[in-house]
Amino acid sequence: MSLLGLIGIELVKVRRSKIVPLIFIAPILVIISGVASLGRYLTPEYTNAWSAMFVQSALVYAYYLLPLSMIVVCVMIAGCETSHNGILKMLALPVSRHKLSVAKFLVVVFFLLMEVAVFFAVFVLAGLAVTQATGVRETLPFAYLLKSCAGLFLTMLPSVAAMWAITVTFEKPLSAIGLNLLLVIPGVLVANTPAWIAYPYCYSGYLVSCSLHDFTAGATSTSFRPFPFVLCAALLLVVFLFLAVFRFGKKEAR
Repeated sequence: MSLLGLIGIELVKVRRSKIVPLIFIAPILVIISGVASLGRYLTPEYTNAWSAMFVQSALVYAYYLLPLSMIVVCVMIAGCETSHNGILKMLALPVSRHKLSVAKFLVVVFFLLMEVAVFFAVFVLAGLAVTQATGVRETLPFAYLLKSCAGLFLTMLPSVAAMWAITVTFEKPLSAIGLNLLLVIPGVLVANTPAWIAYPYCYSGYLVSCSLHDFTAGATSTSFRPFPFVLCAALLLVVFLFLAVFRFGKKEAR
């Protein structure tokens, strides 16, 4: 069976799950609270209102809410097979478990993309409502917002690979959730040290922190340096994905 066929099957499996409503919760909560709180201080003369609202909304979202929601998504997708020994039935089929693991990971990435898209859409709608209510005449910076959300998605990929690797490695879902939570919590602290580049759980938060620095300092160029970050992030993505592919189905086959 082809990889696309396996992805289609996995999407059918999670169609009736609660994953889709889940990915709406975090973006809506953080944007409504962030944009509304900043909206009280906006005046018609305010400049860079969109940048301020984005940083206000995305900071906590990137460090905590987005990673936490993806942890739940990983566990729920893995749980589709663990109930009623479904994974054993799947492994008995003439399907490569390595290919199956990659398909499931790509489904996780698909839901990550969906959540970031929801974040973008809700933010634009909330921002338009606030700017019109406060009389701010600043043009919607569509390219800036799209680029920032794309950055959130791309910088989350290594940490999602790590979450998926931990999820398929541990036999009990609570163990996977607990370890992933322990790795997410210190992200904001690690982001302020030179070790951030080797800690994928803080990548998205670090990106937003750089945007906050650029905004407060009035910098014309971004303080986020793509290199050597891109190389390190790509290496970690490959390592964690390889670990997930290698470990997938091992504990159930014992």
